[in-house]
Order: sequence, then C-alpha cells, then structure tokens
Amino acid sequence: MSHDLPPIIANWFAERGWAPRQHQLDVLESWQRGASQLLIAPTGAGKTLAGFLPTLVDLVDGDFEGLHTLYISPLKALAVDVQRNLSTPIDEMGLPIRVEARTGDTSAAKRQRQRSRPPHVLMTTPEQLALLISHPKAELMFGTLKRVVLDELHALVTSKRGDLLALGLARLAKHAPEMRVTALSATIARPEMLRDWIAQPHKERPTDLLHMVGGAPPELGILETEERLPWAGHSARYAHHELMDIIREHKTTLLFVNTRSQAEMLFQGLWDINEEMMPIALHHGSLSVDQRRKVEAAMADGRLKAVVCTSTLDLGIDWGDVDLVVQVGAPKGSSRMLQRIGRANHRLDDPSKALLVPSNRFEVLECEAAVEAVAEGQQDSEDPQPGGYDVLAQHVLGMACSEAFIA
Repeated sequence: MSHDLPPIIANWFAERGWAPRQHQLDVLESWQRGASQLLIAPTGAGKTLAGFLPTLVDLVDGDFEGLHTLYISPLKALAVDVQRNLSTPIDEMGLPIRVEARTGDTSAAKRQRQRSRPPHVLMTTPEQLALLISHPKAELMFGTLKRVVLDELHALVTSKRGDLLALGLARLAKHAPEMRVTALSATIARPEMLRDWIAQPHKERPTDLLHMVGGAPPELGILETEERLPWAGHSARYAHHELMDIIREHKTTLLFVNTRSQAEMLFQGLWDINEEMMPIALHHGSLSVDQRRKVEAAMADGRLKAVVCTSTLDLGIDWGDVDLVVQVGAPKGSSRMLQRIGRANHRLDDPSKALLVPSNRFEVLECEAAVEAVAEGQQDSEDPQPGGYDVLAQHVLGMACSEAFIA
C-alpha cells in the first residue's frame, strides 16, 4: 500500500525491503480526513513512525515555514532518542525538515533560537511546554502548529504531569485552532477514556481510536537459582552469579529495579564479580546529564553488555540490541511489567523475553501473579482522573505573569 505515499517516502521503504504497516497508514488516512487519533499498539510496533508519517508527508515538498509538529514525551531521554531516530530517515530521504529537541538540558542560546526561528519538528516534555506557552510571544511560535504527537501517553495522564499537559494542550488549541493530536499508547484497560481525554481541546472534532492487531506475545519467566531465597531484603544478592551468567549469554541485557538505591546495590554487586570486565553501566535519575547521555549513546552503539536501570528507561527508547529484560524485585503491576518487557527485541514479529528475579520469598507470589497476568493480557493501568486545582493555579499564575502588568 506504499503507493498511497509520496514517491520519495515510498522509495525509501522499498529500498530497504520494508512496507508501511497497516496501522501506520491508518494514522495517515485519519489525519488526512481531518481527525485526531489515539493509536493503541504494543512496543516495537512502529508507533513512533506512525505518529510522524503524516508530518513527513505534509512537509515533503519543503514549502512549510515555522513549527509544524510538536512532539511531547514523558522522558527527556526518549525525546532525544526519537529526535535521533527520526533524523536518520529524514537525512536518508533528503527531506528539508529540521528536527530539534528542547529539554531541561538544552542551552539557553539554543532555546532562544528555537523561539525566534522554530524548527519544523520540536521534541519536548510537558514541563518545557508549560514554559514555552507562558512566553509573551508564544502565539508567534505556535501560530503555524498543525500537529501534536503525544508519545507514551498512558504514562502521563494519571499524574499531575498529565494535568499540566492537558492545560498546555488547551492553550495550544487557542494559539493554533487548526492543530490536531496524534496520541500513541501501549495497550491499556480502557482506551475510550484516553480518547476522550485527547478530544478535550476540540470536542467538536472527531478523534479516531485505532488499534494495531498482531505481534508475537511476550515470554516471561521466573529465574531459578541454586541459592535459597532469603526471607527478607531487596538486593537479590543470592542471584548475582546467575545474573552474570545471563548477561554473558545474551547480547545486551536491561536489568530493571524499582528504586535508585537498589540500582546502586545491584550494579556494585555485579561489578564486584565481573572478572571478565564486561562493559556494564548504571542509569538512573540521580546521575548527571553527561553520565546518562554517555550510557544512552553507548547503548545505541551496541557497546554495552548490560545496563542496571530504574524507570528512567521504562519507555519507548529503541535499542535494537537488547534481547533480554530482567526485573529484579517484584514488578509492582502487570502494565508496568509489560512496558518493561517491551524494551527487549524491539521488533514486532519477535517475542520480547524477560525474567523476574524475586528479592525475597514474599515477592515470589507477586512474581507468579505477574507471569499469569502477562500471559492472559490483563491490564492494571489507571484511568485518567479530574485535574488537580494546584496545577491549575500554577498554570493560571504562569499565564498571568507571562507579560508585564501594573500591580
């Protein structure tokens, strides 16, 4: 069905022996009909390309000036990763599209330039959006906006960051009345509620609910060890030698834990027995920006055997070399576990593989329940809730102080 695409994009797919998947074309068709979209698809299904395909088609001629698409991610690392991954096909096709990221790590000079001469596609976070729309000249920056892509939306809407995002979208709808939203989400319990959340800025416009069908089911098991499980503790020290064997046997392994202190303890425990000096790294939110970026770059280049990490690497980041995910400690929910499993084998037709490592005997039952829930496709994701008044007050104050006034 690539004949529906502009020749330069269709040829790019054909030269690689690829073809756009049906759900990617469904998003494009929905956009061309004037609707917003919520795409529900598993990890590795090409959600990101689906989200940006209408942008590439719209900008292929190079006639557009100003900000066309605003991409909003729950994680800075994900925004940077998507910028890198989107820039590759744009460069290979020779499209005249500028793509930039704006996070808390962006320099002041670059932020100023982005306001005065915005790129065609800007990657950012809800917090940065709140700052951008409070600028006195926000209307000039966003007046040309056509699309907003919300990635991993299920991870945002149940928190106050989701409230902040909802207010930001309402403000964007005022600056850019013609904008439409494409939201990307993993499988959730009640997608209709998420669709209604997306439709709030323009309730009179249609919002299509699109599902991607297919994909290999994940494979999840519990690690068996020679050492007996302790009755208490969270370090999983009893399993360290088995974990090193697993790291040795796989190309790249992601080891998830639930807290930063657990990440530090597990990394140190593994490093102490890493006699072969295999390249193993640590990633969590308390590390410096430079340290995190070095780890992410090394992962992208395939230079690491394993990374011990927290929720900072939960979402969306596409590292094709990861062939196993290990969850050390109880996963605290089937939806979170499914999200983390999806980091392995980031390809739709191959099963994602993961192992659970209970830290103590009391976590064994929780791990067993998680295995059953994943096998049955059960979801425990939260529904969107009414917004918090404290976030609303912060938003109103920011808008009130965006321009000079007489007290």
